[in-house]
Amino acid sequence: MTTPKKLVFVGAHPDDETFSVGATLAHYASLGVEVYYVCATRGEVGKANTKNMKGHSSVSDLRCAELKCAMQVLGLKDVIFLGYRDSGMKGWAENEHPQALFSVSIEKVVESIVEVFRKLKPDVVITFDPIGSYFHPDHIIIHKATVKAFYAAGDAQQFPHAGVSFKLKKLYFHFFPRRVLRIMAKFACVLHVDIKRIGNKRNIDLEGMIKTKFPIHAVIRPSKKALKARTKAAFCHESMLNGKTPYQGLNGLAIRLFGQRDYYMRGYPTVENNKKEQDLFEGID
Repeated sequence: MTTPKKLVFVGAHPDDETFSVGATLAHYASLGVEVYYVCATRGEVGKANTKNMKGHSSVSDLRCAELKCAMQVLGLKDVIFLGYRDSGMKGWAENEHPQALFSVSIEKVVESIVEVFRKLKPDVVITFDPIGSYFHPDHIIIHKATVKAFYAAGDAQQFPHAGVSFKLKKLYFHFFPRRVLRIMAKFACVLHVDIKRIGNKRNIDLEGMIKTKFPIHAVIRPSKKALKARTKAAFCHESMLNGKTPYQGLNGLAIRLFGQRDYYMRGYPTVENNKKEQDLFEGID
């Protein structure tokens, strides 16, 4: 029998698998690829109203249940938790919690990801871009740790107790292109929304995101089935929607106008031409 292709997304919180790369994950899962989500935390710092908490002992319990729902909708093979704690946004008191991802040695995080890579042996790895999508400290840490783990996984001299070394094939960073962000900013200005504080929690610096430019190396056009799965999975994360639907506000506008494609920068192997890939598994035998 042919060994199935494998794809791993390394993220920070329950919901990252849906609101960032959900359509891509669902697309490849529908094609028979084994898709895994490596989640660093259980979203302990998230907020939930009384209605959401019914039947759950904690916010993290609720968010993990929401993640399980999204996992089934997107068709993921499994979710693997690294066991760290949600750090919240930069400057929050939660940054100082001893188990917070923000406070943990990055080498420890790297080793935990290396262990997963060596166990799963994925063909393709996806994670956040260098600014963590919108400057979220946990996202930035996961980007840095995943890059280090990607190379360390194939080096038997590094983390020898984390399993047998395995050389990974391709690494991608998901991001939102500036063209899309600029259009969002124009709509925000019309609506008199501060572009330094957008989103349901007013914690996204759209202005800072626009100032950062990344090259587009791959454009994935998910199937209609995958796009519908992403939308359905978004409803699983009810605690993150604050009573809204995924199509409300600026985020919803962006999804309706530009959510038919996912954009990636390739971290490995080095890009040697301007050709944009349409398949993250391109070139893999």
